[in-house]
Amino acid sequence: MNILALFTIALQSTRSLWRFGQTVLGIIFRHPITGTSIIPVLPDGRIVLIRRSDNGLWALPGGMVDWGEDIPSTVRRELLEETGLELVKIRRLVGVYSSPSRDPRIHSICVAVEAEVQGVMAIQDKLEVTEIQAFSPNSLPLEPMSHDHSQQLQDYLNGLTIVA
Repeated sequence: MNILALFTIALQSTRSLWRFGQTVLGIIFRHPITGTSIIPVLPDGRIVLIRRSDNGLWALPGGMVDWGEDIPSTVRRELLEETGLELVKIRRLVGVYSSPSRDPRIHSICVAVEAEVQGVMAIQDKLEVTEIQAFSPNSLPLEPMSHDHSQQLQDYLNGLTIVA
C-alpha cells in the first residue's frame, strides 16, 4: 500500500470521526439543558436572593442538574453551594420555564420551586456569587433581575403554578 492510499484511508477515518463528533455535539447542544431556580424562604418569611458575579444582577439561587441527579438533590446542592443555607423541604412547584430566550447563555428549561430553608447565609462560591441578602416579600429589589427570575418571583408571589 502506498503513502497516498494510507493518507486517503486516514482522511476518510478522520472525516467519519468528525461527522460522528458533530452528530453527538448536535444532539447534546441542540437540546435544552435542565436546571432549577430556588425561591428560598427563611423561617421569618424573607426570601433569599444572590447577586451574580457574571452580570451583577440579583437572582434566585439555582443551577444545572448534574448527571445522575434529581431535582430535589440539585435544589439541595445548589442552595448550599450558593447561599450556605440548608434545605428543610421543597414546599411547592412554582413553575417550569422553557422560553429559549430565558437564559442568554443556552436554551435551558428551569424548574422553579419554593423551598423552606434554614441556616446562616454565607457566600460559598465567590466566583459565582458576590452578595447574598434576604428580603421581605414587599421589599424585593425593583431593579432588573437575572434571566427570567423577576417573572418567577412574581408568579410565586401571586400563588401561581406556571408552565411557560
